[in-house]
Amino acid sequence: MSTVDFEFFLNKISQLITKQDTQLRTALPARMRLAITLRYLATGDSFQSLHFLFKVSPQLISTIIPEVCEALNQVLQTEIKIPSSLEEWLEIEKGFSFKFPRAIGAIDGKHIILKCPPNSSSDYFNYKKNFSIVLMAIVDSKYKFIFADVGGQGRISDGGIFRNTLLWDMISNNTLNLPAPRPK
Repeated sequence: MSTVDFEFFLNKISQLITKQDTQLRTALPARMRLAITLRYLATGDSFQSLHFLFKVSPQLISTIIPEVCEALNQVLQTEIKIPSSLEEWLEIEKGFSFKFPRAIGAIDGKHIILKCPPNSSSDYFNYKKNFSIVLMAIVDSKYKFIFADVGGQGRISDGGIFRNTLLWDMISNNTLNLPAPRPK
């Protein structure tokens, strides 16, 4: 991630993740909280590995990551927007036209490794022999997210995850104003 992108995220959420110093301890700065979370999200490193990398206890890391993810979710909900008009879709299509004519997005699923959730049996156990949740996302030609869905069980295929998203429902109900199919 570039420094500019990191600073963008930090500026968006720093007020939500900054903690107060006390007489007993100095609070971990928002910059460090975000760095730990982004490293975890990007690599799936264990809390123990993050502990060695950032010199922060695994117990604190286990509270930081959900707090920062919640702050990111809260602030970035308005940043990820499914196009709603034909004109918006055609603009995205134009960005792909050189290499992928008629494409209106690039989609993929990413497994986010986690510890086995309690009482989950094999619901989150994936084909790579890890426990995970799935991030299903679509980006435009400039890598800007236009759709994201997080939390699908790791055992479910990307196609199965996609069929359980709001976007799939919108496509099925023909409410997205997608461009009509046409020849190249």
